[in-house]
Amino acid sequence: MSTCYLNGEFMPLKDAKVSVMDRAFMFGDAVYEVIPVKHGKIFAAEEHIARLERSLSAIELENPHRTPEWNALLEKILVANEKNQRSIYVQVTRGAAERDHVLQTDVRPTVLIMSQTGPEYRDLTRVNAITSQDIRWTRCDIKSTSLLANVLLRNQAKAANAYDAILLREDSVTEGASTNVFVVNDGRVRTPPLSNLLLPGVTRGLLIEVLVEAGIFIEEMKISHADLKQADEIWLASSTRDLLSVALLDNDTVGKNGRYPLALEAYTHFRTYVAKCQAN
Repeated sequence: MSTCYLNGEFMPLKDAKVSVMDRAFMFGDAVYEVIPVKHGKIFAAEEHIARLERSLSAIELENPHRTPEWNALLEKILVANEKNQRSIYVQVTRGAAERDHVLQTDVRPTVLIMSQTGPEYRDLTRVNAITSQDIRWTRCDIKSTSLLANVLLRNQAKAANAYDAILLREDSVTEGASTNVFVVNDGRVRTPPLSNLLLPGVTRGLLIEVLVEAGIFIEEMKISHADLKQADEIWLASSTRDLLSVALLDNDTVGKNGRYPLALEAYTHFRTYVAKCQAN
């Protein structure tokens, strides 16, 4: 039976309940993190907790825990649940209060931590993707629970037998509906620069560090729709799937002869890095 943490208590997930007046329910007034579990251990907790702090600061919500406290809670959830956990989900809402758009300062935040199960992916997987207009708000750098646009875009992709939608805003790639995007053109690896229009993915950042260390230079620069369509390789990065290679984009084959040499090299370097981190 899955165990979760809710507002200071550990309990079976099926018994966890929050008020219908919680501002997450009323307004989507909440932020979250998905922290991967790899080889049975929490991975990149420091980076995810730091991003959670940035999201909380961006919505003017005081962090309810210090970093050591977050780490202790994450470890307790890991120990309390099955070992086939794929990730740990953390959500912080502004709490339950009278329904009012104006923020209230005397409200206790709601904190939920739970595990999510599933297989651990250890091979470079090929997926299909579509392109779609980025219909989201302009603070995509905040990991907000207000994900209706992302949900609609992911389901648009699913209806087209694709894994994700690669989003375009004014003819420029921002990110995927649930991933960061990398493009290879003529041996050059590029990814859109960080801004308010895309999430600073933890895997994105770590992948850049690992590949630069391995001698693979990555340029953070604008990627046009034409660049995307002419790409030799397209990668999608996320915390739970590491790196995916796009085989078909809008039903067109990506690259030449279905080969993804740089993606395979990048994936190997990153998985080696993960294994070293988790062995410590």
